[in-house]
Amino acid sequence: MAEQTLAQHLAAFAAGTSATALPDRLAASVRQRVLDILGLCVAAHRLPTSRAALDYVADLGGRGQAHVVGLPDAVPAAQAAFGNGVLAHSLDYDDTHLPSVLHPSAAVVPAALAAAQAAGADGTALTNAVAVGIETTVRLGMAGFDPVLNNSVFFEHGQHATSICGAMGGAVAAGMLLGLDEKQLTDVLGVTASMAAGLIEANRTGGTVKRLHCGWAAHSAVTAADLVRRGFTGPPTVLEGRFGFYTAFLRGEADHEQITDGLGERWSVPDIFFKPYPANHFTHAAIDAGLALRARGVPVDRITHIELRVPAAVIRTIGEPIATKRAPDTGYQAQFSGPYAIVAGLLGGGGLGLGLGDFTDELARDPQRRALMARVDVVPDDECNKIFPYQFPAIVTVRTDDGRTWREEVLANRGGPQRPLSDAELAMKFRDNVAGRIAPETADQVVSTVLGLADVTDVSDLLRPLTHLRTDVD
Repeated sequence: MAEQTLAQHLAAFAAGTSATALPDRLAASVRQRVLDILGLCVAAHRLPTSRAALDYVADLGGRGQAHVVGLPDAVPAAQAAFGNGVLAHSLDYDDTHLPSVLHPSAAVVPAALAAAQAAGADGTALTNAVAVGIETTVRLGMAGFDPVLNNSVFFEHGQHATSICGAMGGAVAAGMLLGLDEKQLTDVLGVTASMAAGLIEANRTGGTVKRLHCGWAAHSAVTAADLVRRGFTGPPTVLEGRFGFYTAFLRGEADHEQITDGLGERWSVPDIFFKPYPANHFTHAAIDAGLALRARGVPVDRITHIELRVPAAVIRTIGEPIATKRAPDTGYQAQFSGPYAIVAGLLGGGGLGLGLGDFTDELARDPQRRALMARVDVVPDDECNKIFPYQFPAIVTVRTDDGRTWREEVLANRGGPQRPLSDAELAMKFRDNVAGRIAPETADQVVSTVLGLADVTDVSDLLRPLTHLRTDVD
């Protein structure tokens, strides 16, 4: 008997998990991720790009099968996956796997929600499919992680691993929900690989196209699963083959054991980092340090100097050019500023410490914040380098004009396995994200329904309360 290909390994794993009771910790993690994504979809409605994407979906029309957050009428499943995928990733507030720096839920959950509604699936089927889809995404991404470079080879090639691997994982999830068998699940990986895409040049020189990436990944996922259901097939060697996925994307630079080792026994899903703050993940430890120093009573009006020590690799993102990072013009720029992060933490804010309301254009230009940011230096640190990229640590030292020195180390990120967020904290994040868009009692209903996902008989019940949003708020 021929040895299984990588795609066949993943397909067997997916097929074997379809009717399996997941470990409690894993199922609980999936429920949290579904809740997180739904809240982000609501929050993202404030963006012009979100309106553009939803107008596009609405204009396409078609036979309604699934719901998009904020659209009253159901649309075809692939279009719903696209709309929710765009919303889920647009605020850079979605979960992160380390060290691959993938954002798996933003592609997989929208694809799974749409397929589940099209299939009339229940909450248990959705949970299993999301778990497998996220696990598949992470393992495909980790096969492209280079431990010597401490970076993803996808990124080194200018590719957005989240959308590329997310399309593949989302397709497996969608295929499970649409009832594909093991052979068809192999085919769905083979078909989706021809649709997976995403370039990260926009991170470097601008443009809003990155917000489309998880939407297109989710759309590709549902489309591929539906096409396989109708008879399309793909190559079983799609991942490792001479003209396959890893040759095409990474020139063959892939560790295949990352896909197969412990598959079905060891799950990555519960250890994926949630984002407690709506900012680039490299800034989170600085925010935590600022919040901790605030709690210790640092006199903000007496600060003369702040040193933010971080891994050398993150400085180009949150500390350079330093003049720009000390004076962001917009809330979006503030999300990628180390000086803003530490200052915002010192001043405190909403949500779980800082929320979306703490990253506005007005606050980015606030004179008090600008004055404090001007006193921040962002420098590399050897201890932080040793931990990165398995954590994004920071060490902050503050000096005040009375001669005192205050120091705070944050070596493990909040929201990760060492400092997990509870159901209550993720419910707080959800409520902060949907505030003003839906009524508080509706928010409570959604939280209760999602955290009780095993009892949901129709996945559409998760989306219906979110299809009518207030639009007269920023």
